[in-house]
Amino acid sequence: MLLAIKNWFIQDKTDAHDPLHEFKRSGENRYLEQAIDNFNPDLYHYLCTQSDPETAEDICQKTWLSIVEKRQYYQSNHTPKAYIFKIARNALIDEFRRQNKHICDSTDTDICTQDDDSSFNSACCEQLYSAIKELPQAQKEAICLQLEGFSLKQIAQITTINQETVKTRLRYAKQQLKQILGDLT
Repeated sequence: MLLAIKNWFIQDKTDAHDPLHEFKRSGENRYLEQAIDNFNPDLYHYLCTQSDPETAEDICQKTWLSIVEKRQYYQSNHTPKAYIFKIARNALIDEFRRQNKHICDSTDTDICTQDDDSSFNSACCEQLYSAIKELPQAQKEAICLQLEGFSLKQIAQITTINQETVKTRLRYAKQQLKQILGDLT
């Protein structure tokens, strides 16, 4: 009896290595919740670097709805984060096409969230993201995905381009960032 009462008060937390695979297999919402908890902050941050905060929020919601609706299509040979970002990227492209936009510039996006209140770190962060926003869309996308921690192979999978093209875009993006940030200092 005591064990049953104890189980009522303990939340059934999961720590699945691949929560999307477990969600596909079992259909249990706890795995979806784990995936959202693990990946949504990074997903929102990436989408904010590519669009404005309102669009990023909408695309996040569309991404998770798509994952729920099409859970049977998930392949466990991909990393869950890369799979989620690929769905989000495609949804963002669809949204831009719907709005007839190629690049969405938003100067009021507050991407930097730091615990350190140092004005120097905040200014550096703002300069970096302002410089990233000046890059061409393909380079901006590649550098933002790399900043999110994706490997070259994963960026190639997400963007459906050749890995060598990813390397080239990253090289050009870094060159331009050095030039832009060099001019600011």
